[in-house]
Amino acid sequence: MTRLRMERRGFLKAATQTLLAVPAASALGRLAEAQQPAAAKTEHPAAAHAFAAKVAPKPAVKLNVRDYGATGDGTTKDTLAIQLTVERCSVLGGGEVVVPAGNYLTGALTLRSGVTLRVEDGATINGSTDMSDYPFAQVRWEGHWVKGYNGFISATDAENIGIVGTGKIIGNPNLRGRNERGTGYRFPALIEFNNCRNVLVEDVYTQQFGMWSTHPVYCENVTFKNVTFKSGADGIDVDSCKHTVIDGCTFDTADDSISLKSGRGAEGNDIGRVCEDTLITNCTMSDSGFACIGIGSETSAGVRNVRIEKCKFVHARSHAIFIKSRVGRGAFIEDITATDLDVSDMRLGFLQITNLNTGKSDGDASVIGEAGIPLYRNFRFSNVRVTDVPFLVDVRGMDPLKPLDGLTITNVTGTCKKGIELAYVKNVHLSGIKVTGFDGPLLATAQVTGTGLTGAAKLDETKLPKVPDVVPEPAVAYVLH
Repeated sequence: MTRLRMERRGFLKAATQTLLAVPAASALGRLAEAQQPAAAKTEHPAAAHAFAAKVAPKPAVKLNVRDYGATGDGTTKDTLAIQLTVERCSVLGGGEVVVPAGNYLTGALTLRSGVTLRVEDGATINGSTDMSDYPFAQVRWEGHWVKGYNGFISATDAENIGIVGTGKIIGNPNLRGRNERGTGYRFPALIEFNNCRNVLVEDVYTQQFGMWSTHPVYCENVTFKNVTFKSGADGIDVDSCKHTVIDGCTFDTADDSISLKSGRGAEGNDIGRVCEDTLITNCTMSDSGFACIGIGSETSAGVRNVRIEKCKFVHARSHAIFIKSRVGRGAFIEDITATDLDVSDMRLGFLQITNLNTGKSDGDASVIGEAGIPLYRNFRFSNVRVTDVPFLVDVRGMDPLKPLDGLTITNVTGTCKKGIELAYVKNVHLSGIKVTGFDGPLLATAQVTGTGLTGAAKLDETKLPKVPDVVPEPAVAYVLH
């Protein structure tokens, strides 16, 4: 085991242990503790993120938006008053901007370094329906940087920021779909952090409509704790981020509840910002559109070191966990661990894994040749309780040129209608699969090696998903521009 892999595992262990040990203090205090730079030492830098105080926080101001002209009457636009309060808090050295009870109608708001937005109980920040209230920016959309509307509440190149409190943040209710008709511009996400460090979102209730809810991009040390996500699209899209904790959150979404991404095609591959070190713990997920947790399909810079634990998957139109990519993405997905899960009311199954053809193709802007086939390795699933899942595990969609290397499934109990089907997988380890209610064989395989395979039925290889050709070199080479 390499030192780097040991350090990554150390992050997940440290994050889990210290999250459980967080004292009951103010959110501002916890944010200050969580966001101090790590002292020089050999442990993984994420240890500083795991709520471990390094130095005493500086004195902070506390400003009320009502004192700076916000009305909270639900009709008057309070954008300027709230934004000016944020700016004043920032220039005074940072602290809290308090939004007291009331209904605040606003356009886009921008957080600054050192500022925590506290949305108090009874307060609702409502997104304006006027699209001119949202600025244009370069935004990440489905793995590419494009022109679009910036987030409703956003921050760029900021550090030590937060959104806390038991109030509500509700987006523009007129958003339908992800993109604006006519222009094709991406609609604003509800909350969006771009290239930020040390971010805490805690306790708030969020509601988004046709577009993704929360989207951290190129961020480091981000925590979502006890947040409610109600969304007409994705809940959280963790996009090329490092050291992310999603703890105790509740999701009611109409696409992936949580999605992990790292860019699409040659653009994402050339930029090379990996999505790594993600801990998802103590969450409850219900999704009416796709999967509860989707890893991919935008994986062109790689996804690694993900731990999912103590989660409840109570509904999905497809799967509890769907690990997906396509030929032309390139890069890798590796070191995925999921344990202590409860899974029920899945339309398709508990787990599906494929690297063949999910998500949009990039055509001539794909990763060419065999380098464009995503590499999968080291997936572990244990202590899973399933209730009437249609398909327990479906791993039939792997490219023979790059089979899944390392799949461990242990201690699975409950009921399912179909068992486990594996094709083009090596280093498989199966044990403690004690499910009932299924038709046909519990296990069927094709081109699989490992342990726990005794008695497996043989899959008909002619009925496996079609394997696409590798992407040929285009007439004009792709250039990042």
